[in-house]
Amino acid sequence: MSIEASDLGVTIAGRRILDGVTLTCRPGQVIALVGPSGCGKTTLLNCLGLLQRLSAGTVLVDGHDAASDRARRRFWRREAAFIYQDYGLIEEETLAYNVTLRAPGLLRRPRPDARLDGILETVGLAGRQAETASVLSGGEKQRAGVARALYKEASYVFADEPTASLDPDNRRIVTGLLERAAKAGACVVIATHDDALASRADVVHSLASARA
Repeated sequence: MSIEASDLGVTIAGRRILDGVTLTCRPGQVIALVGPSGCGKTTLLNCLGLLQRLSAGTVLVDGHDAASDRARRRFWRREAAFIYQDYGLIEEETLAYNVTLRAPGLLRRPRPDARLDGILETVGLAGRQAETASVLSGGEKQRAGVARALYKEASYVFADEPTASLDPDNRRIVTGLLERAAKAGACVVIATHDDALASRADVVHSLASARA
């Protein structure tokens, strides 16, 4: 199980964002993509997560070319989880729905879900299943995003600036949760400006300054 990017390039609106990037991401690792603003960290993250189309090169997932729409959709549905800088939560929906992406149906009370309960306890949100995402703080929303990845038991976790704008306590919690996912066997890929977070990674891939 791995993601292999070979001689990867991306050009957007005539501007070369990435050129000749080669990188292998393996299970059980935290891989940090670092570099100055505008260097293409998020673009590379999105390429590895099959969200961004390539202008050159290849991305292989588990040894297979994942360029087709069908392969990408299967990857997103079955294997990948994304943690966004803007949280990626549905504000008017409950925390339980945002983590499980499963509506409670027509039941007046949601069915018990011991795994959800355990994961919410792990991320410090125990007992808050029925609260809407709109009442959560920024740090709590980021932890909810991590909880969603843990609940899905994703093989690949992609996180874009997961500790940005968080206070030190929440940065420490989120960092520990990402490490927990890797220790459970996931391949965790992070685009980050956070030197402390990058220093905890197993692999650090540095990108050069933005290209003209």
